Amino acid sequence: MADGKLTRLTQNELGAVITKHEAFLAGRQGGMRANLSYHDLSGLSFFGRNLSDSNLTGACLFEANLRNAKFDRATLFCADLRSVDLCDASLLRADLRGASLRGANLTGANMEGVDLREGALATASDTGDLKAAHEKLTVADKGGANLSGANLSNARLSGAVAVDTNFSDATIKSAKISNAVLKGANFSGANLENADFSKCDLRNVNLRNSILTGTAINLSEIPKEDQEGALTSTPQGLSAKDLPKPIEQLMKLHEIWADSKGLSGQQLDISKYDLRGCANFQRARLTMMKGVGAILYGVNFCESQLQAADFSIADLRHANFESADMRGGKFSGAQFTNCSLQKAKLQPLSIASGKFIATNLAQASLRFANLSGANLQQVNFRDADLSDANLTDTDTTGADFTGANMTGVRR
Repeated sequence: MADGKLTRLTQNELGAVITKHEAFLAGRQGGMRANLSYHDLSGLSFFGRNLSDSNLTGACLFEANLRNAKFDRATLFCADLRSVDLCDASLLRADLRGASLRGANLTGANMEGVDLREGALATASDTGDLKAAHEKLTVADKGGANLSGANLSNARLSGAVAVDTNFSDATIKSAKISNAVLKGANFSGANLENADFSKCDLRNVNLRNSILTGTAINLSEIPKEDQEGALTSTPQGLSAKDLPKPIEQLMKLHEIWADSKGLSGQQLDISKYDLRGCANFQRARLTMMKGVGAILYGVNFCESQLQAADFSIADLRHANFESADMRGGKFSGAQFTNCSLQKAKLQPLSIASGKFIATNLAQASLRFANLSGANLQQVNFRDADLSDANLTDTDTTGADFTGANMTGVRR
């Protein structure tokens, strides 16, 4: 690393290094172990290649393609792995101390025995920060490994050491994490549905607002204050059995109500109901429905009509709103963390006399939400949390982002 700057490689140069490394692993003549420490490898492809036992200390692999690659026993100490694709990759006993995997996709990755403890680059500047190597890393990225917003669905982390690791808002569904050391780990807002935490060291972990449906975990070891707001398998408040009619019948009555302009049928109102796993609203006609304070985690609203709907302060985490028509909706204070809103329509809704109703997402949480291709014209995002949201190819003409948290937003 000359003059505090990372060495940039082209795809062809990286390919040549990997070819020599694979020859080294196979014991062939001309092989050479890959030393890619302090290199800028952002956006490059490692697809299907074998980098086991390589050295990538302090390397920047932002948005790189590591799918199906092998990094067994590799040194990724303090590496920048934000938004990388590590689907089905192998990271057996890899050194990930101090690495940032914020927003990374580790679906199906094998991470058995990985080391995710705190780490700091020895080449830090005189002020002690990492700016020389990773100028885009935030304060939260330094220290313990950061897997905030990462997708670790079906990942295998048995025996991993993840002391003080940040898993906030991560998706860890059906992961195997038995016998891991997780002391002080932060799982706030994380989706731990059907994950296996048996025989883990869970001292001082943070499970606030996490999703614990079907999770194998001993909650008796964790103070109640560190479980505040967590969703377990037990419904919170009213559930589907408390509805006056089956949800399918209520949806039909709502269509009649909407078509008759309120003269017959019945408006759908599921405010304060917990309908996780009990409802599917795909392609449904739900114009002006109400769901204030409802818990609709993971519910499918794909291609549904939600014009002027009211989901204020609702829990909509991990829900699917792809191509949904949400014009003029009220979503203030709602939780859209890890939601898919690709190609959703959120522009103003035209009503009688040439008037319009703007979509309201003020104070909503859209952390790690995917809004790519969405129409966001004139949306009210005042004081909303859009950290690490994907806003690529969106139309934000006239949108109000006053006071919004835009840290890590992709445009």
